[in-house]
Amino acid sequence: MNILLTGNKGYIGTVLCDILIKKSYKVIGYDIDYYSDCYLDDFTKPTRQIIKDTRDIGIEDLDGIDVIIHLAALSNDPLGELHPDLTKEINYDATIKIAKLAKKVGVKRFVYASSQSMYGVSNTTDELDEDNSEKNPVTTYARTKWEAEKELKKISTDDFLVVCFRPSTVFGESPKLRCDIVYNNFVANAFTTGKIVIKSDGTPWRPVVHVKDVCKAFIAGIEAPKELVANQSYNVGISNGNYTVRELAEAAQRVVLGSTLTFTNEHNDSRTYKVSFKKILSELKDYFKPEYDLIRGGSELIEFFNKINFNSDVFNGRKVNRLRQLQYLIKKGEINKDLRRF
Repeated sequence: MNILLTGNKGYIGTVLCDILIKKSYKVIGYDIDYYSDCYLDDFTKPTRQIIKDTRDIGIEDLDGIDVIIHLAALSNDPLGELHPDLTKEINYDATIKIAKLAKKVGVKRFVYASSQSMYGVSNTTDELDEDNSEKNPVTTYARTKWEAEKELKKISTDDFLVVCFRPSTVFGESPKLRCDIVYNNFVANAFTTGKIVIKSDGTPWRPVVHVKDVCKAFIAGIEAPKELVANQSYNVGISNGNYTVRELAEAAQRVVLGSTLTFTNEHNDSRTYKVSFKKILSELKDYFKPEYDLIRGGSELIEFFNKINFNSDVFNGRKVNRLRQLQYLIKKGEINKDLRRF
């Protein structure tokens, strides 16, 4: 099977590419390569690599492709608000363009990396489910993910299967590590400074999931029977996978021995939500079997940090912060304000 993996050079993509190659799939990587100098460790190369903007994809790029796993996007709310119109171009317009071209040339499956951010701020007494809970996307990033899901499902047919996965906030080691996401940030902060400082009271809820478990979900999307996943959306996480910020910080403190934890209560964080994972854990139980909790994933991060000599300069630099890297490329003149390469 030939799999086109967009965003294969990103935080999740580098991990997923390695797993797919080890499972003997042929992986055609497709990536604009904004983060070409941000690797912290060796990585597995795809069978073939395309360096190209998703906005510029053509039919020739899909020759011989059986399945697409579409990860490529401006990947979080701060990036999304950097240029809202641009976020729509990349996260929505390019996604629909790729899907329509894929359907035209006979690609069989389109596995879409969506987002739980579409739920917005919610009543935390209830766990949000995929199909019945209200969608309240409050950021450009969240809106583009939700709108893309709806449009993709209109395109889906018996011959062109669409399945959407909404990962919790991801954590865990990767050659293209990100420390601008919550649990990685806590562990990295504790490792480099010996301290974790939380500016809220730690009560907001966050669902999180390990990067390798997210990869298992995407692989379930290509391996599960058609009748099981066609036109479905799944929250991706583990049983009891909702944590307060306090619980995340306390877990980080446990894996970084001797670190301290402080809550300053400087501001209230309105971003709080719980998500239900019953659907993926029941319907895809034979295909999605997550393995990681916070302690195991955090302990592996510490091993990784020791291996690569991770330090404060790296933690505070652009290599592990996506917005800083894009701002660096713009300032350096390698890309313009529309994020296109000169």
